[in-house]
Amino acid sequence: MSEDTATRPLLGPPPVRHWPSLDLTGTDFDPVLAELMREGPITRVQLAHGEGWAWLLTRYEDVKALVNDPRFSRAAVATGQVTRIAPHFKPKPGSLAFADQPDHNRLRTAVAPAFTSRGVGRLRTRCQEMLDELVESMAADGPPADLTARVLEPFPLTTICEVMGIPEADRERMAAWTRQIVSAAGAEATARAKEGMYGWFAEEVKARGGATGEDVVSLLGAAVGRGDLTAEEAIGVAGPLQIGGEAVTNNVGNMFFLLLTRPALMERMRAEPENRARFTDELLRYIPHRSAVGLARIALEDVELHGVRVHAGEAVYVSYLSANRDPDVFPDPERVDFDRAPNPHLSFGHGPHYCAGAMLARMQTELLVDTLVDRFPTLRLAVPPAEVPWRRRTLIRGPEALPVAW
Repeated sequence: MSEDTATRPLLGPPPVRHWPSLDLTGTDFDPVLAELMREGPITRVQLAHGEGWAWLLTRYEDVKALVNDPRFSRAAVATGQVTRIAPHFKPKPGSLAFADQPDHNRLRTAVAPAFTSRGVGRLRTRCQEMLDELVESMAADGPPADLTARVLEPFPLTTICEVMGIPEADRERMAAWTRQIVSAAGAEATARAKEGMYGWFAEEVKARGGATGEDVVSLLGAAVGRGDLTAEEAIGVAGPLQIGGEAVTNNVGNMFFLLLTRPALMERMRAEPENRARFTDELLRYIPHRSAVGLARIALEDVELHGVRVHAGEAVYVSYLSANRDPDVFPDPERVDFDRAPNPHLSFGHGPHYCAGAMLARMQTELLVDTLVDRFPTLRLAVPPAEVPWRRRTLIRGPEALPVAW
């Protein structure tokens, strides 16, 4: 990532590029990000909200290096107002996303048992049962159906509620809060949703101080009871984990839009069940997981990157989407190549902030792909691709509805 600048002078900073919040449809790559990638390994951007500008790194090796570099802090972002895509920014104290080491490991360790291979494996049978109920209900009602509303939204929501330990009576409220938070709704509506969700977690964590269960809220309650975490930290960990379940809905929605609009891909998915894990990895590399970029980091000291100086206090973003299209790592990156190997994509992040729920997300994605592909061998879009509605003014990309027939 860093370069030896002893033999050549530092370059002047590149111009600041405005990066608007685009309402993109389909699974096409963000054209602004594509242009920034062509301009060089490090550029400067101004996003739709917040203040000032930020550096952006787009190449695979640079992204991996920076997210592991302790000279760049997530915690420092929580106390400032950097340029950003989110219209409202008020990090919850104790949030895993804004913690640096060693606090990050301490917070993550408290909930780790719920997201290990053992913890996720324990849920697999129950998740398959829940998914089968949704799929059979859709099949019984007959086509056409909205795959998003009937399966892709309720299944991840129910799964994350199981993992978190949310009683069935509270799951609809939790779903409504989540949808409000991930949308780009007004500040007041978003604040009310966060107040409701975090208030619920505050009460439950307190009530489960002596819990022995393996769900997330019980683990957090026990950690607070032992003094490993403060109550504020426990709530800051719980909220983003609950909200994170929304990602599976959108990712799998993007995948099925691709499969249903590219018959050759769907045919291989149906014909080679033994290779579906590899095919799904390539879809994960290719699909647009989010709009623009995620969370910034702040340089804690001056750092030289590709011949320019990033000064202490300046914000830096990395793009996992562009890293997944780096031609030095992924030959012919604009093509969905089911035979791509190796495929070291960064769709779940990298480094200390690698997605805590990656194993759970993979398990859900595998179940959804296997179950839907096998149960509906003639699954197809019920409308022309151009008529599929897409989420607008949201931080993550995906079809708002996916009308299908079979």
